Amino acid sequence: MAAVRKPRRRRGKNLIAGVDLGGTKIQTVVLDGEDVVGQSRVATPTGAPEAVINAIAEAVRAAMQRAGADRVASLGVGSPGEIDAEQGTVSQARNVQAFASATVKLGPALSKALGGLRVTLENDVRAGILGEHRLGAGRPYSNLLGVWLGTGVGGGVIIANQLLEGRGAAGEIGHAVVQDGGWLCSCGRRGCLEAYAGRGCMEARARRRVKRGKKTVLFEIMERVPSDRLTSGVFARALKRRDPMAEKLIDRAQWALSLALASAQNLLNLEAIILGGGLGDRLGPDFAKSVSKAMQPHLFVPEQAPPVLNTKLGDLAGAVGAALRGAGP
Repeated sequence: MAAVRKPRRRRGKNLIAGVDLGGTKIQTVVLDGEDVVGQSRVATPTGAPEAVINAIAEAVRAAMQRAGADRVASLGVGSPGEIDAEQGTVSQARNVQAFASATVKLGPALSKALGGLRVTLENDVRAGILGEHRLGAGRPYSNLLGVWLGTGVGGGVIIANQLLEGRGAAGEIGHAVVQDGGWLCSCGRRGCLEAYAGRGCMEARARRRVKRGKKTVLFEIMERVPSDRLTSGVFARALKRRDPMAEKLIDRAQWALSLALASAQNLLNLEAIILGGGLGDRLGPDFAKSVSKAMQPHLFVPEQAPPVLNTKLGDLAGAVGAALRGAGP
């Protein structure tokens, strides 16, 4: 994908916009063909859903301004939670604080805020995988799995070049069980992959260990950033300082991830697996190689082990995929 270009006046009918709504940030892009021509990134507000909706609308306008565009043809939004694309609603979006306990009419509200613009909703991770498949690391492959390690853990599956929808929740590998009766997950169940590899659960475990007197530089780094949570960047900095708690948490995440991915591979015989999300992108190729190596003993056909890749689009994958989703087939 081409580099971001300098703004110039552009025709709205050729442009599409996309939003990646996350627990900590709202990333917005404007695409002209395969090129990102404008983008904006803001923090995700807490409080009422209206604050998040207003922030998304402002971020879209900022990205359009930077693209030199007065309008776009469509907007796609990738959001955590359960998506009803037909109604334009989001529910059970536990990783977005303002949406955690409500069903939010996100599509209609954004359309109204942006002058009647056509808005399409998609799960945030499935949007990211769609972006990587169409314009990123997944372009050479027809059958692949994407796993996004962020506040939670989500997944998306491409089969025969099509995004697998199932009955609306296909790809939720974050809630594959890797240990019966294991660690508590944010979904309330035990032993899910997300309980070990989701940044939110990792932070909760780190806080409990500190209360029991364990030492770590994680929260020292967090305060210096400054941040109010253990972001992916905080974990990456702690690993560079060889912090024992950070290393143990990441090792446990790698263990859980290798089990879940090996099981997915045994079931689907995939051509490739892509690791993304804040934590996947930050930990980079070394982490991907470690996961690939740890998968090997669990593969039914080890000689057909899929490459475990990092994203090519990085932080923009979700917003790019959402824009493509909003544009239609």
